[in-house]
Amino acid sequence: MSTTIIEQLAEFSADTNYAELPAEVVEDTKLIILDSIGCALASTEQPKGKAGIDYGRLTGGGTGPATIIGTGDKVSVFGAAFANGELINTLDMDAILPPGHVCPYVLPGALAMAEQERANGKTLIEAVALAHEMSYRLGKAMDYLRDTKDGKVMPPEIYGYSSTVFGATAAILKVKGADANRIAHGLGLAGSIAPVQSQAAWFQHAPSSTIKYLQAGILTQAAFNAAFMSELGHRGDLILLDDRQYGFPRFIGTKRWEPAPITEALGTEWRFPAEQGYKPYPHCRILHALVDAMTEILDTHDIQPDEIEHIKAFVEGFVEQPVWLNRDVTTAHDAQFSIAHGLAVGAHRVKPGKDWMNPDLIFGESVMSLMDRVTHAVHPDYVKLLTGNAASRPAIIEITARGTTFRGERRYPRGSKAPEEGVALTVDEIIEKFRHNADGVIPAEQIERLVDGVMTLERCDDIPALMAATAPVSKIQAAA
Repeated sequence: MSTTIIEQLAEFSADTNYAELPAEVVEDTKLIILDSIGCALASTEQPKGKAGIDYGRLTGGGTGPATIIGTGDKVSVFGAAFANGELINTLDMDAILPPGHVCPYVLPGALAMAEQERANGKTLIEAVALAHEMSYRLGKAMDYLRDTKDGKVMPPEIYGYSSTVFGATAAILKVKGADANRIAHGLGLAGSIAPVQSQAAWFQHAPSSTIKYLQAGILTQAAFNAAFMSELGHRGDLILLDDRQYGFPRFIGTKRWEPAPITEALGTEWRFPAEQGYKPYPHCRILHALVDAMTEILDTHDIQPDEIEHIKAFVEGFVEQPVWLNRDVTTAHDAQFSIAHGLAVGAHRVKPGKDWMNPDLIFGESVMSLMDRVTHAVHPDYVKLLTGNAASRPAIIEITARGTTFRGERRYPRGSKAPEEGVALTVDEIIEKFRHNADGVIPAEQIERLVDGVMTLERCDDIPALMAATAPVSKIQAAA
């Protein structure tokens, strides 16, 4: 009989079986994988993505079993997972789930290991699904970015996504076929070597570090370390999640630790799909509802950027911090977080995707001059609406053009699981996002092969063959 939280998570991981997964879990898991591959393909020419690729090659040990997405390179599982984590997260367009970002941290290790072990698609689905469920439940136990107190926004002073190391480790060991005992010790090791929670400093220090809130590649390496050390006989700390004073809650600096959601109905209720979101824009989520409202206004009245006299936005209460207030945009990374610059880009109505980060656009005179005409303030009802529904990202935008002020309002950004009809992205829209991100990076035939392969992943018996479809046009031409 399991007694510790870690042991219960390990049993859950070992017992997860494709045949027992709810349909919505399987669908979201496949969409997460497809969306992540698309985000990675769109990032191969971005500086952060290139650095991830180069470091993945450097540490990959030459020819290996695992694929670096968008390159055709085969390296070690460590090198591929590092590179792919960085690529998935480069454009900040990857799928989101409490505690924030999850897939760049938990997917790459499972994907690389599935190639090495020549696992089938059902095993990969099991691993990725349990990693997201575990990460979501841990996120619900600790501080959250949008916590409020006494009617005010109270973001935590220490925050980050280090808790995803548990799901990432469990996913790797699941693919390897480890039993509950080995998984438990892997999780006990993972919590002891999790990366530091540096995100709050990243919020406060502008210009912010371009490795972002948590470098995905580093998290994947910690997960591999924990998984392999467990297999090689190391003992983990099995009470790490039960000890509030000296254990993992203290490591990550959370003031709130309510562990009941971690194990409540674990294995019988799958909770992550209810809050699994997908991002249509390569920009921090805080801007999305504003862009949704702005685009409707601009489309309806066919307003061009040079006609806009002023944009005023009412934004989320917790974003009045340097990383979002920054207007010194010198990199694509800066462009993904600046409120004023992001609205200026959105006003140009470029199709969402990698085109949003085109240097000619983000550093161009039209965007940079319009940025100077953007102001913003905190939404007056932010806390009230947020506490009413956690999916709320209340937004008001006022656009002055042609001597008239046009006003738009949203409560939920597109792509979130919200109670309003038409807010969530459809399966077809997520697939179209993938196609657009992959366009020009890999041939059209490979794009469709990936769509068909991932959306019928349960039938796949050859993950390496599926990943081969992520090779770029140049690689195929060189091999011909």
